Amino acid sequence: MASIKLLPYGISDFKQLRQEQLYYVDKTMYLPVMEETDHFLFLIRPRRFGKSIFLSMLRSYYDINERDNFESLFEGLWIANHPTKERGKFQILYFDFSMIGGTSDVLEQNFEEYCQVMINEFAHRYASFYEDDFEASVANLHSSRAKLSYINAKAKTLGHSLYLIIDEYDNFTNTVLNEEGEAIYHGLTHASGFYRETFKQYKPTFARILMMGVSPVTMDDLTSGFNIASNISTSPEFNMMLGFSEEDVRGMIRYYKSVGRLDGHDEESLLAEMKPWYDGYCFSEEVVDSDPKMFNCDMVLYYLNRVMRTGKSPRQMIDPNTRTDYAKMRRLIQLDTLDNYRRGIIHKISEEGFVVGRLQESFDASRLADRENFISLLFYYGMLTIDDIDGADLRFVIPNNNVRLQYYDWLLSEYQSIARIDISRLNEAYKNAALRGDWRPMLETIAEVYRDTTSVRQLIEGERNLQGFMNAYLSLNPYYIVAPEVEVAHGYCDFFLMPDFIHYPMVAHSYILELKYLKADATKAEADRQWNEAEEQILRYAEAPRVRQLMGNTQLHLLILQIRGYNLERLGIVD
Repeated sequence: MASIKLLPYGISDFKQLRQEQLYYVDKTMYLPVMEETDHFLFLIRPRRFGKSIFLSMLRSYYDINERDNFESLFEGLWIANHPTKERGKFQILYFDFSMIGGTSDVLEQNFEEYCQVMINEFAHRYASFYEDDFEASVANLHSSRAKLSYINAKAKTLGHSLYLIIDEYDNFTNTVLNEEGEAIYHGLTHASGFYRETFKQYKPTFARILMMGVSPVTMDDLTSGFNIASNISTSPEFNMMLGFSEEDVRGMIRYYKSVGRLDGHDEESLLAEMKPWYDGYCFSEEVVDSDPKMFNCDMVLYYLNRVMRTGKSPRQMIDPNTRTDYAKMRRLIQLDTLDNYRRGIIHKISEEGFVVGRLQESFDASRLADRENFISLLFYYGMLTIDDIDGADLRFVIPNNNVRLQYYDWLLSEYQSIARIDISRLNEAYKNAALRGDWRPMLETIAEVYRDTTSVRQLIEGERNLQGFMNAYLSLNPYYIVAPEVEVAHGYCDFFLMPDFIHYPMVAHSYILELKYLKADATKAEADRQWNEAEEQILRYAEAPRVRQLMGNTQLHLLILQIRGYNLERLGIVD
């Protein structure tokens, strides 16, 4: 009996994955598409989206040293029956620039030392293709530029083809930009900056180049608009190249059910739990209505790994190992130092779930504050995705709950900096609402904080902004999956607090919450009319089959929260 293929959670080495017979989602069908597109390619994808394992697979396929291992490494994959003419043709120089760190005063030295180590390693691996003194000659040269020039000359003389692969090409430059400022960053990427000078050497040296990162900013600054490579980040043929499709995820679930690793777990239930958290990404407007949305692959592996190890889904749907990624994201987007204009964009996205704008394929660091560039930056970092085409514009939405919580976390930090709330008090209120049906302290506490957040009144006054405020604080409630604007009975309720039975089966109460906002000068008649309309709406919503399905055996409470200006006007339950 064949051994069970283990999940490759945390594994980014393709050769290790294949030799240890781990599970692999086949992406090899994209290799010929890449060959036919251009010799010099550049691709952006969010973090944890499978870039490193894809590059590792690509190295194994094109490396001349692995040519004789093709059958064993690629057996059963698409490319095994469709090899291209460039298979096993190249000597590959691989850089992972996330390995380089340090402040600007030592960065050039660290970069140079890393490049020299990797070039020396290249010379060692391919020494047999050159003269006997090749490896020693490379080692004796005292700069990475001299080493590359020497290798280039020797390779061209002997007819060898070189392939350059760079992972995380913008890792250390993003750090410099956000921690040391634009002036220092500019010195690296413009004029005679060492990073710009290095890139000038690449294109004449290598027959093929593939670079991956998370932002187009550094590449635009380095090359004055991508003259080193073709940007395939939004090309429709590569939309599904990284990440997992729903079909990929289903295939994985079915395999592990067939080998007894997911006994007792239903395919549809597993998929239904993952989808709101990890799915939803589209990277090309040309296939927004045709291609399936993509899952974050690392999150899927995290989830299935936990289910198979413990027999139940993880209590934290977001992989704790990604916390450092989110910290980096906050620095990259400069969330802590946003001007009012960009802060307004974040508020709009957090409160309404979407924003309309145009996608910019390239822009330099000096223009990050421009509206379209800032929206595009959020897209490239995976904080927004393409949902629809709106004339000449695109409609960008929050892709999933994973990302939505990052927006809410930002809102919370902003609100908490103005009017702090006792989280332990709020947690107790959440527990009492979920287990005992005592809902009033939960909403009164949030309404109190809304009132006290006076210094940002110009940002939070109004019904949509009130909803964003409620979103942020209700997202702290562990007992519910907070579903804003669920479509029920030919309408949208403001909030449905859907019990999270998987993690908290003891929850006994569920809630539909309608928010109503009154201007400060509204009359009593207007307030009464609004309240009566809310009662009619919420009773209609409560009869929807979808609500009855999602509430399970809990007791459903229908609540209306009415705010006048910044103050709680009325809070009540509808029987």
